[in-house]
Amino acid sequence: MTTSIDSAADHTPPRAISDSVSSSVSSSGSGAEQPETAKPQKAQKDLIATRPVPLTARGLMKFLVPSLLGVSFFLVPFSVGDTINIGMGLMADWLKATLGSALPAIAVAVLCLSVILTGFVKLAKPAWARQGAAHELFDVSPVWFAMRALGAIFALMTYFQWGPTQVTAAFTGGVMLNDLAPVLLTFFFFAAILLPLLVDFGFMEFIGSLVRRPFRAIFNLPGRSAIDATASWMGSGTVGVLIATQQYEQGFYSKREAAVIATNFSVVSIAFALLVTSFMNINHLFVPFYLTVVIAGLIAAVIVPRLPPLSRKRDDYHEPVGCQISEENQSDCGVLRYSLGMAVARAEHAPGPLKLVKSAGFNVADIFLGLLPVVIAIGTVALMLAEFTPVFTWLSYPMIPLLELLQIPHAAEAAPATLVGFADMFLPAVLAKDIDSELTRFVIACLSLTQLIYMSEIGALLLKSKIPLKIWELVAIFVLRTLITLPIIAGIAHLFVF
Repeated sequence: MTTSIDSAADHTPPRAISDSVSSSVSSSGSGAEQPETAKPQKAQKDLIATRPVPLTARGLMKFLVPSLLGVSFFLVPFSVGDTINIGMGLMADWLKATLGSALPAIAVAVLCLSVILTGFVKLAKPAWARQGAAHELFDVSPVWFAMRALGAIFALMTYFQWGPTQVTAAFTGGVMLNDLAPVLLTFFFFAAILLPLLVDFGFMEFIGSLVRRPFRAIFNLPGRSAIDATASWMGSGTVGVLIATQQYEQGFYSKREAAVIATNFSVVSIAFALLVTSFMNINHLFVPFYLTVVIAGLIAAVIVPRLPPLSRKRDDYHEPVGCQISEENQSDCGVLRYSLGMAVARAEHAPGPLKLVKSAGFNVADIFLGLLPVVIAIGTVALMLAEFTPVFTWLSYPMIPLLELLQIPHAAEAAPATLVGFADMFLPAVLAKDIDSELTRFVIACLSLTQLIYMSEIGALLLKSKIPLKIWELVAIFVLRTLITLPIIAGIAHLFVF
C-alpha cells in the first residue's frame, strides 16, 4: 500500500487513519518449512566467473548499460511534487492509477485462481506440472495450500463484506486487500521484470568487491549485501528481501548470510520514515529521528547476527546451485580494476533475453499466485490479533518497568506500542499518536522502524521464501532487535534530542 508520500512498498496505517493519510512484497520459493525443491539447473559453477576478465569496451558497455538502468530504477530517489519515490515506484503508481478500483477485484480473482490451480495440481497431477517451474509453484505442502485457501477466503469475505467484522473490517482485511494487495500487484510486477538489471549484469559483483573488506570485518557478510540495504533505503524493505531471496537461490548468499541480511538490512525507506514522523507530529525532528534510526539499526546489525538464532545458521549454500560467489581479490590488480573485471565477467554470462523473459514470467506468477495468498492470510490474522484481542497488551507488561528504567514518560501507555509492531509496522504509530510526551512518541517512532520484522508483510515474505527462517526465529529476532535498539534510542533521545 502506498501513501501520498510513499509510493514504494512500505505501507499505510491500518486503523481508520485513512482520513488523515491517503492509503494506497516478493520472494520466490516454496516456503521455509517445506523441503527445498531441487529445480533442475545447469552447472552454474561453470558459468559464473570467479576471476576478473580483461576490460574491453564491449564488456564494459554490457555491464554499464543494464546496471545503470537498474540503479536508476531501484536506487535513485526522485522528488515528484511533495512525494519521494524511485523510478520503479513511479511506474507502479502509474499502473495503480490506471487500474484504480479494479485492483482489489483483480487480487480476489488471482487468489481464487491460485487455490483452484493448486488444488487441481495436487489432485489431478497433470503432466505439465510434474516438474519444472509449474511443479515448484503449485505442488506445495498441505500447510501452504491451506494458507493459500485461507488467503482467498479472507479476500472474498472482505471484498463482498460478508462474515465476521474481525475479518472484513477496514483495519484488518481491508488493509490487506484494499491497501497492500494493490501495491504487491503493481510494485512487484515491475520489480520482478526489472530486478535482473540490478543483479544479473555485474553491479552486485562490482559493489561487492569494492566494499568486501569493511562488510566482512563489521558484519561478516559479503560486500554485495550493501545493495540490499541501499535498495531498501531508497525503495522499501520488501525490495531488500526480494534481492536477498534471489541472491540466496542463485548461490551468492549462504543460509546464514541470507537470514542475516533479510532480517537486519531490509530497512524501511525514507518515504515511510517521513510518513511516520508526520503522522506522529514530530516532523520537525526528522533529521535527528532518522539519524537515530540509522545508528540503532547499524548497531543491531552488528550484534543480532552474533546471537542465536542467527548465529546458529550454517554457512551452507542453496543445494541446487551451491556456492557461486567470489569476492576475494586473488589477483595483483587494484581493487577498482578487480571489481570492474568481476563485473564484466558476470555481465558476459548474463542470461539472454529469452531466459530473462521466462524468469520474469515465473517470478510474476510466483508473486501473484504464491506470495499474495500467504501475505493476505498471515497479515489478516496478525492484524486481527492486534486489533481485537489483548494479546499484545498482555505481552507488553514486562516492557513497562524497562521503559520506566529508561525514563520514558507514560510507560504503561507506551508499552503495547513497543511490541505490536510485530503484527504491522504502522500499528505502533497508531497506538502512540496521542501520547502527550513528544519524547515518548519519538522513541516509539524510532523503535517501530528498527524492529524490521512485521508479519503483515516482511514476515510473510520470509516464511514464503526459501531462506531458512521459522516463525519462532522471527519472533526471537524481533524481540532481540527491540531489546537492543530501545536503550540506544532512549539514550540518544535523552542526551542529544530532548
